[in-house]
Amino acid sequence: MDLSHHGDAEVGGGLADFAVNVRAGTPPEWLAERLRASVADLAAYPDPRPARRAVARRHGRAAAEVLLTAGAAEAFVLLARVLRPRRAVVVHPQFTEPEAALRAAGHEVERVVLGKDFTLDPAAVPEEADLVVIGNPTNPTSVLHPAGTVAALARPGRTVVVDEAFMDCVPGEPESLAGRLPAGVVVIRSLTKTWGLAGLRAGYVLADPPTVARLARAQPLWAVSTPALVAIEACSAPEAVAEAEAWAAGLGAERDRLAGELTARGLYVVPEARASFLCLRVPDALGIRALLRQRGYAVRRGDTFPGLGPDWLRVAVRDRASNDDLLEVLRDLGI
Repeated sequence: MDLSHHGDAEVGGGLADFAVNVRAGTPPEWLAERLRASVADLAAYPDPRPARRAVARRHGRAAAEVLLTAGAAEAFVLLARVLRPRRAVVVHPQFTEPEAALRAAGHEVERVVLGKDFTLDPAAVPEEADLVVIGNPTNPTSVLHPAGTVAALARPGRTVVVDEAFMDCVPGEPESLAGRLPAGVVVIRSLTKTWGLAGLRAGYVLADPPTVARLARAQPLWAVSTPALVAIEACSAPEAVAEAEAWAAGLGAERDRLAGELTARGLYVVPEARASFLCLRVPDALGIRALLRQRGYAVRRGDTFPGLGPDWLRVAVRDRASNDDLLEVLRDLGI
């Protein structure tokens, strides 16, 4: 299984992008203007302190509980390098980069694959696991686990890493652990999806101060660029958080409409989707994916996610007109 396969490998060549889970039409102009202005400061070394304080205020944390990173991917690599688990468990299906980072660092990884509808049962995780990684909401299933259920994974001697890269797709973020941060829980966040910053690499870790200090010692100097720091600070401001929440509300309505249309055609769509994509089971999904590419549409194959297989696709939710165009093409293909 190719754990390094990601949605960006599906796009290009003029294909309509339903494969990458980055919000279309971003970054917004106000953020793009700040990024352009940051170029004037590139002669100086990056100063992470203002952005770190902004993240801390945004989540009600202390600055010592925040580590800024070059996207969530760097956070996974740092954790894999710093932690020394005896029994590492990754809950699947989910984003494959955490497992790939652990394996690259020489760790053995055990998979716990969730069953029907991909809901989490903490009892499915072995009691002896001292590192557990889970996504919430989970990529690619779009399932949002209750905060209490995720927090129930925590126990003395265990680190629980929660990938919340898509949590800002959920209005109000009621199931986030970022503001609660139970003992032993590490939360990873990304600005890539909502703000369209995949090329900038901007994210952060929330954890207890000793864990943050350990990760910081393993991080290269000046790992986060000045433009990325500007973006992190700006996107953590109250007005930006409010803008993201308004977008999330509109996204949710369109996502539910698209899910209803697909379900009405007899497809299985993972229920209660809460992120910016849908996970669906389609007979001969790889063949349908190939036919869609011939028609100019890119969707994400599901068979590279542990726990899924060749009958699964992940489809990003776009605006209503674009989604309707995709539905029309699927209808032409007999779906």
